Amino acid sequence: MKRTLTTCPYCGTGCQFYLVADDSGRLVGVEPSTQHVVSKGQLCVKGFNAFEFVHHPDRLTTPAVRRNGRLETVAWDEAIGLVASRLREIQHRHGPDSIAFFSSAKTTNEENYLMMKLARAAFGTNNIDHCARLCHASTVAGLAAAFGSGAMTNSISCMEQADCIFVTGSNTTEQHPLIGTRIIRNVVENGARLIVSDNRTIRLARLADIHIRPINGTDVALLNSMMHVIIAEGLENKPFIAQRTENYEQLKQVVADYPPEKAAQICRITADQIADAARMFARADRAMIVYSMGITQHTHGVDNVKSCANLAMLTGNIGRPGTGVNPLRGQNNVQGACDMGALPNVYSGYQKVTDPAVRAKFQKAWGVERLPDQPGLAVTTAINAAAEGRLKGLLIMGENPMLSDPDQNHVRTALENLDFLAVIDIFSTSTTEFAHVILPAASYAERDGTFTSTERRVQPIRRAIDPIANSRPDWRILCEIAARAGYSGMKYDSPRQVMDEINGLTPSYAGITYDRTITIAHHGLQWPCPDQEHPGTPILHSTSFARGRGLFSPAHYKPSAELPDDDYPLLLTTGRCYWHFHTGHFLYISPQLL
Repeated sequence: MKRTLTTCPYCGTGCQFYLVADDSGRLVGVEPSTQHVVSKGQLCVKGFNAFEFVHHPDRLTTPAVRRNGRLETVAWDEAIGLVASRLREIQHRHGPDSIAFFSSAKTTNEENYLMMKLARAAFGTNNIDHCARLCHASTVAGLAAAFGSGAMTNSISCMEQADCIFVTGSNTTEQHPLIGTRIIRNVVENGARLIVSDNRTIRLARLADIHIRPINGTDVALLNSMMHVIIAEGLENKPFIAQRTENYEQLKQVVADYPPEKAAQICRITADQIADAARMFARADRAMIVYSMGITQHTHGVDNVKSCANLAMLTGNIGRPGTGVNPLRGQNNVQGACDMGALPNVYSGYQKVTDPAVRAKFQKAWGVERLPDQPGLAVTTAINAAAEGRLKGLLIMGENPMLSDPDQNHVRTALENLDFLAVIDIFSTSTTEFAHVILPAASYAERDGTFTSTERRVQPIRRAIDPIANSRPDWRILCEIAARAGYSGMKYDSPRQVMDEINGLTPSYAGITYDRTITIAHHGLQWPCPDQEHPGTPILHSTSFARGRGLFSPAHYKPSAELPDDDYPLLLTTGRCYWHFHTGHFLYISPQLL
């Protein structure tokens, strides 16, 4: 048996395990890594079954082209040539912004970097985005405004160091089981206090000291009211506020409008619950906020995130172990895809496309005369543009917008309206039904690279077996498309060379070299890591914020854009269950476990 240490391809926790292959090159099992700093010998049901789908008979194994409404298998050379020529033809006929590229939170850092490079350097457009737009884009925007960095501030290990944990919008034991385990252990073994804000009775609510059940979409009112109580009772951290923050007076003015009695009516809870939660959080020596998509997937998601940041700064719970504002990323590489610039407004490391100095740096490194200087289309606006006929061509890597994006009829109209759609994936999906070309990708078990977990930990994935049948790694496919499109700046022999380029262009990743990640730091490194002597950064903002002083960004409560009425009386919420993976197209559970 051959054992290969790698990183789990499911949620953002970043667990590691050994893939076990027999002498025929077939994966036969998974063994948890007992040494890994996060998983510590444990896995959830997804991790324990992370080998099953790799050899599933439904895997895509050969390129296919749609002719006369039917898919026909073709050679790689023909398929790649068709993708490159059709995209180039559309670019020449309608302009570079008539095409778009959807990257993926399931693929590696190196592949997300190459996808954004392909879009910008080879085809001259900033129309590059991925599924973070639908889940944690509000986190990036909200925390970047407040702190200067849109990432989880602390490490997963801090879950066991907090005296009080405030969980909101996160069914943690279902969505991130091993992080949920850390919270439960701290509560049960160490006596940490637990506040849960969720209108469902999730598993953590059964252990909570306080379980608040606000109406969906009223989070700003709840958080503002908690801050109202803290300020009214003198529980705020005055030294921290004075030394490390700005705009505090405006916060005071806004939250003064949210006494518990008023917020209780908005949230449909009791005023005592709000006051008790505020006091419990503010009086703890180390209090932590944990949230997920339950507060981000709203029309006011950015305000929700900023309000969480306000609460943390108001009480001085930032920059220390057991504190912080900690968004939990849903997929294995949402953090990394954002870090790598698979977004319409930034390059890798969140360097803005509108900054002339940044563009000049990337132009020189990529060997192009000009890069586009205005932000491109996001996932949602790209779909709208396709439906309206403004977007003509689309290349999708590892995403399934037909199932994951809102309003499926609208997405269907958009995809059907495209002149050309190419999809790179490992299985047929609802989206490949509309593709003119389908390119079969290798799975995580069949390639090398890195993922970045929710705690900013950059970790390796390692090839355990050769690519199944005629599939190829995403990085190789993207490089071949670039070459056939006439761009010579994407010639790499391995992901190592791609990471070398990332190190040179991305300050926060400068010290996270391939050798350090793969051979020296077996459990990865947490960014920012500015040089090769730097040990990584487990906790952000310990002495100062990335933007200097933390910015209080108060927001008034606004009702959700769509509320129940007589025709549509139900209030629905997003969520994820233990046995389900995103759009469901690579989770296979062994029948013996069902």
